[in-house]
Amino acid sequence: MNKTLKILVINGPNLNMLGIREPDIYGRKTYKDLVAFIQEAAKKLNIEVDVRQSNHEGVIIDWIQEALGKFDGIVINPAAYTHTSIGIMDALKAVALPAVEVHISDISTREDFRHISYASKACIATIAGHGFDGYRMALEKCKEVLATTP
Repeated sequence: MNKTLKILVINGPNLNMLGIREPDIYGRKTYKDLVAFIQEAAKKLNIEVDVRQSNHEGVIIDWIQEALGKFDGIVINPAAYTHTSIGIMDALKAVALPAVEVHISDISTREDFRHISYASKACIATIAGHGFDGYRMALEKCKEVLATTP
């Protein structure tokens, strides 16, 4: 595939508080550090990224819908909406772009309510518990899947 892939990276609620919010779980690096990490990882993979963050479910749904025809895939960390938003799941299913769910922490080892992921039902993969590196892995997974898609 010679075309530069365009991936929309969406981060959900409270990720803008990285470095402040529960540093024992999420670390001391900031959201600005995360964006820089994603941009550098994308550059190395020859992927164009648009990195966004919102605390509002409807905004996230709008971004997913607007991705259709503009992006090749989506990397999404729905954050708390992972466990509650059928709307985000439905939007991901509607646009049918390859999407990879990512989480900084390992949600499967946290509170029981965090074990449920609606978003995962519309994603090709879920990567959790690898910190910022999970975003690089998610970009790689999108690239791998898109390379085999006609």
